Amino acid sequence: MKKALILVDIQNDFCPGGALAVAGGDEVVAVANRLMAAERFDVVVATQDWHPADHGSFASQHVGGAAGDVVDLNGLPQMLWPDHCVQGSRGAEFVAGLNVAAIDKVFRKGVDVGVDSYSGFFDNDRRRDTGLAEFLRERGVDDVTVMGLATDYCVKATALDAAALGFRAHVVLEGCRGVNVHEGDVQQAVDAMTRAGVHVKPE
Repeated sequence: MKKALILVDIQNDFCPGGALAVAGGDEVVAVANRLMAAERFDVVVATQDWHPADHGSFASQHVGGAAGDVVDLNGLPQMLWPDHCVQGSRGAEFVAGLNVAAIDKVFRKGVDVGVDSYSGFFDNDRRRDTGLAEFLRERGVDDVTVMGLATDYCVKATALDAAALGFRAHVVLEGCRGVNVHEGDVQQAVDAMTRAGVHVKPE
């Protein structure tokens, strides 16, 4: 059995001081580095939000739109967010201190202006495949551990897709932080992952 570690969106804009800061987001860096250093994983990959400046999930692209509003974006319900992780910006860079040298490959997502992409495997309408599943399978990986930002969005979507694709999936909660737009969102995400067969563990 080969194992992979998937680091989800550990980027400046999701950490304190960033455009879409998650409380305590920078605290996951130490957990990521510790897991990579433990050499329990055959493969380490990272996902990276990489939005065009006019991405349709940005509130700035909708007249009268505000962060937190839900709109229809090409047939899908879409939460509007502040502009974040714009391609080439400092906000899109990985957080300083993350041991990027230990990452085997980075998978960028959210590159299509017309659809958001929470999962590291697919965009939200599941038409665009990032190539992550194929990359893992080519290397014989059948067990994945997911951590990063944010628990209730991109971590959840990545873990759910991993399980649906047939990988044995784990989430390390110590290495995750949530947005919690609505009180209880993180717990609902944990419950959804557990129901789908994801092994959610504290550390």
